[in-house]
Amino acid sequence: MKLGPERARGLSTVWPALAGAAQAASIAMPGSGQAQGWLQVLSLAALAAGLVSLARHTPSVRAPYRQAAWSGGVFATTWLAGSFWWLYVSMHDVGGLPAPLAALAVCALAGALALYYAAASAAWLVLARGALVQKPGAVSVLFAALWTLAELMRGRWLTGFPWGAGGYAHVDGVLSVWAPWVGVYGMGALAAWLAMRLALSGWRLRALKPLLGLGLVSWGLQAWGPSFTTSAGVGQVALLQANISQSAKFDPASGIRDALQWYDAQLRANQQPLVVAPETAIPLLPRHLPEGYWSGLQAHFAQPGRPVALVGVPLGSLDEGYSNSVVALGPQGVAPYRYDKSHLVPFGEFIPPGFAWFIRMMNIPLGDFKSGGWNQASLAWQGQRLAPNVCYEDLFGEELAIRFKNPQQAPTALVNVSNIAWFGDTLAVDQHLNISRMRAMELGRPMLRATNTGATAIIDHQGRVTHQLSRFTRGSLTGSFEGRHGLTPFARWASAWGLAPLWALCCAVVAWAFWRRQRP
Repeated sequence: MKLGPERARGLSTVWPALAGAAQAASIAMPGSGQAQGWLQVLSLAALAAGLVSLARHTPSVRAPYRQAAWSGGVFATTWLAGSFWWLYVSMHDVGGLPAPLAALAVCALAGALALYYAAASAAWLVLARGALVQKPGAVSVLFAALWTLAELMRGRWLTGFPWGAGGYAHVDGVLSVWAPWVGVYGMGALAAWLAMRLALSGWRLRALKPLLGLGLVSWGLQAWGPSFTTSAGVGQVALLQANISQSAKFDPASGIRDALQWYDAQLRANQQPLVVAPETAIPLLPRHLPEGYWSGLQAHFAQPGRPVALVGVPLGSLDEGYSNSVVALGPQGVAPYRYDKSHLVPFGEFIPPGFAWFIRMMNIPLGDFKSGGWNQASLAWQGQRLAPNVCYEDLFGEELAIRFKNPQQAPTALVNVSNIAWFGDTLAVDQHLNISRMRAMELGRPMLRATNTGATAIIDHQGRVTHQLSRFTRGSLTGSFEGRHGLTPFARWASAWGLAPLWALCCAVVAWAFWRRQRP
C-alpha cells in the first residue's frame, strides 16, 4: 500500500489540526473546565499515527521529514493557540489592540512555540525509520523523550511559557498518581509513550498490554504507595475576592477607589487567624495611597490578638526599582515580611528588548519590574511556614521546589495570589486552577488561592479542591487547610537539580537512538 500525495497532505495538515484542537480541550474542557487525560493521550496518538504512517511509507512520500515537521507544527500550533487563545482578551478587550493584530499575535506566539514540536516530530522520523517493527518499545520511548524535550524547551527557554503542557490534562485520572514522583513533565512523557504505543499497534487489542501494565502500576501506587508527608497542623484562612474588572482596576474614579474601600473593610472585619488578599489587591504604591490608609492598616494588624494578613501590593521606587509583592501585616515577629515575585511575565511585567513599540500600542499600565530572589523565606505563622507565589509563578514547579532544598525550613503550605481578570470569563480560570492543583500534588502541599475574579479556592496536598468561591462574584472564602511536613520525590530531586534529570534522561535516549542508527 502506497501513501499517495493527496493522502499525505491530508495526514500532515487536517488530521493534526483536529488532533491539536482536541489536545487543547483536554487541558480544561469547555463548559466543565475539567481535565481529560484520556483525550490528551488519544489526540497525541492521532499525531503519532500520522508519523508512523509516514515512517512506514517513506519511499512513496516526497520530503517525508518536511511533512513530519509540518504535521507536528500544525498539531502544536492548533493545540497551543487553543490553550491560550484568551491572550486575545487581554490584548484586545483590555488593551485596545486592534482585533486582527491581537489575533495575529496569539497565532504568531503559538506558531513560534510549535517549532519545538515540529523539530521533535522530524527528528523522530529520522531516528525511528526501520525500527518500527523490530523495536516498537524503543521507538515509543524515543518519541516520549523527543516530545518531552520539546516541552522542556518551551517551558524553560526564553523565560519559558509552559501553559497548556500535556501533563496538566492528567491532574485527574490514572496518571495523576505519578505527580509527586515525576512532576508534570514526567507525566507528559508517560502520556507520549502511551500515545506512540497506541499508534504503533494500529489501535488493535495488543495496545491494551502497555495500557493495562501502566494502569496496574498506577493503581498499585495509589492503593499501597508510600505517604511522603505528615500533618503540620490545621489552619483557618479567609481568602478575599473583590471581582474588579481589569478595565476598571486602574481607573481612579471607579476601580481604585472601589478596591481601596472594599479591601480595607474586609481586612479590618476579618475574624479568621489568616486573611489573604490577591495580587495587587492594593493597586497603588503605599506612598501614593490616601494619607493614613497604609499606616492605618499596619497599625490595625499590629495590635495584639489581631490576625495576620497577606496582601498583594506593588512596592519600590524609580531608583530602587519596582516589584510585584506580597507583604504581611501583623504584630512584631510576623511583620515586616515581604515576598517579591521572581518569575516575571514577558510583556506584562517586563518588556523584552525591541518590543517597546508593541507595548505602546496597548493601553495597559505595564512597567518593568525587578525580579525577587529564587529562594525567599517563608512566612512563619502558627507553626506553619507559608510560601507565597504570585499568579504565573505557580506554572513553574521546579522553581517553587527550590524552597524545599532545606527540609527543615521547607514550606508547609503554598499561597498563590493572582489576578486573572486580564483574561475575562474564559477557560484561563479553569486552566490556572488545574495548574495550582498540579503544584499541590507535585510538592505535597496545600495551595491557598486568593484571586481577583476566580478561582479563589483551597486545595489540599493531594490536589483536591476542598473549598471554592463562586467565580466573578465578590466575597470572602473561609475554610481550613492542613499544612504538611516531609518531601515528595519530586520535591527532593527538583529542589536539588531542577529539571536537569529529565533533560539528561531524554538527551541520553536521543543520543542512544542516534548511535544505534549510525551503526552498520
